[in-house]
Amino acid sequence: MPVRVLVHRLIRLRTGFIAACAVVFLVVAVLTAGLVSADPGGDFEPYDPVAHYDQPRLLPAVTPTASSWQPIFPFPYDQLRRYVTDADITAEREMCQWFNAQYNDLKRQIEGLNDHVIRNNGNFDVDGAGQQTEVVIANIDQSLDFLAPRAQALTQNYDRAGDLYFPIYQGEAFYGLWQQMANVGNGLKARQPTWFTGPSYQRMMHWGSKINRSHVCG
Repeated sequence: MPVRVLVHRLIRLRTGFIAACAVVFLVVAVLTAGLVSADPGGDFEPYDPVAHYDQPRLLPAVTPTASSWQPIFPFPYDQLRRYVTDADITAEREMCQWFNAQYNDLKRQIEGLNDHVIRNNGNFDVDGAGQQTEVVIANIDQSLDFLAPRAQALTQNYDRAGDLYFPIYQGEAFYGLWQQMANVGNGLKARQPTWFTGPSYQRMMHWGSKINRSHVCG
């Protein structure tokens, strides 16, 4: 069996195992959160997006800078290293700079806006929701302008089974994050209540969480 096909199948098996572990972790987290919130004398309080919601602000443009960042090649990506190009490395290095600087801020802005709109019965035209929406849209568009050429520059290969893969570690995650963020922005522009935090936003968070947990950005 060709090495590239074997490596890609190992990646898919590993991804399925990680997904199963994530489901178990989610169940435990939900049960734990319920216990914490039910205990008025506990040391922790459940997270309230309203209490922690700040008015969204325009985020500064991210300008890539020189850094010592280098990609990592955990197994089985070490077997794909020869397919990773300089363009891949530059693209992921710069996307990591954006991710470290603005991903969490943008995610919180979308979460807070969603809650604000829901509390106004899905009306984007009252209590400042319209102005806040424009700020969040501007931040999403600015992020997409930064991510698009870099995500599209990532090498994509097909194995003999016709399955697509990215040789650089977490390249798929950055590509998926960019795609789903675009869907979230389109939902906001169409003023679709709660739609913009539906499946596309959940997938966006999935990819963002995968990047964060991998420590690929340091």
